[in-house]
This record gives sequence, structure tokens and C-alpha cells, in this order.
Amino acid sequence: MLRFDRYSDQWLDFVIMNRDKSYKEQRHDYDFIEGPVANDKIQHRLRQFLRGRIPREIFLKELSHHEQTHQICFCTVKSLQTLELVENEPVWNIEEIGEPLLEKLMLDFQIDEMQAADLFYNSKTFSQLEDETTELYLKPWQEIYELLKKEELKKNKGKCN
Repeated sequence: MLRFDRYSDQWLDFVIMNRDKSYKEQRHDYDFIEGPVANDKIQHRLRQFLRGRIPREIFLKELSHHEQTHQICFCTVKSLQTLELVENEPVWNIEEIGEPLLEKLMLDFQIDEMQAADLFYNSKTFSQLEDETTELYLKPWQEIYELLKKEELKKNKGKCN
């Protein structure tokens, strides 16, 4: 494993070595490499450095003021074989579903946000949404909205535009 804790001369030399397109094969034997990313945010300055337009010292000094991003690179089949699949239950965020749904309720039913929230959070549809066994939370908010709309129309016929 190779680790770079920050932008440095060694990091820059490694990036340069790996950007050399005259080599078709991987230029190192590391299974893992960890450290700052040479991403799009620094690409323009990196090209200027590689073309000799800015000196190494200035380039590295500029990077010290740059927000570092972090990456772990799996470089070999051996490194990939260390990964384990972790099966997580889907996580849903009520804001992701609720926010557009409340906006649509306010528009369609001509009600304010408090009324829309009351309608949604006290509905049978919301109870189903909370019940993970229904898997309703896996559906797009538009589909959930249609269920809520039908439920509300059954309770109060004709209030929806």
C-alpha cells in the first residue's frame, strides 16, 4: 500500500509517472494507493505545470491552499478481492419523499404547508410508507403522491383540481 497524507513532491512525482502515456502497463506494484485526488479542480494548473509554465514549488504551494479530496485506489485484482459486499436495507429519507409531495399537495388542493403536512402525516398512505414491509418507500414520490391523492379524494370528493 502507498499512502500520501497530503499534496507533496512524492505525490506529484507519482501523479506525473502515472500520467505518462508512453507506458501502456501499470507503472507500480501497489495493491492500494491512498491520498489526495488529482481531479478536475486542479487539472488546469497541473497541465500548466507539466508544460513547464509554472514551477514545481509554486504549483505545490497553490495546492496547499486547495481543499484536498481523498481517494483510495484499488489497483490490482488482489486488492479487489479484499472487498466484501455489505447488504444494507434501503434507507429512505422522509424529506426526499415529503418535500415534493407536500408542494404538490399545496398546489393541487390549494392549501397551505401546515394543512398539507397534516394531511400527509395523518394519512393511511403515510402509515404504509412508514411500514417497511410494504416497501412503499422504494417507489418514486410521484407514485406515493397518487396513492395519497386517491385516499384524500375518497375522503373529500371533488376538492382536488
